[in-house]
Amino acid sequence: MQVFVNGDAMEIVEGATVADLVRQLTDDPRGMAIERNREIVPKSAHATTQLADGDRLEVVQFVGGG
Repeated sequence: MQVFVNGDAMEIVEGATVADLVRQLTDDPRGMAIERNREIVPKSAHATTQLADGDRLEVVQFVGGG
């Protein structure tokens, strides 16, 4: 199925969760925020939030430094 991540189309497997998507995107999910269809998905819900065809996700990775 197809979802859109930060505006770009991405193919993922049927039944994938937000946690599955995060694992595809990065090895280090610390400091990552996910918005699905304009609603923030709490980290506590990543493993149980299933994605659907056409979902629009915004992914932000916080970076420290100075």
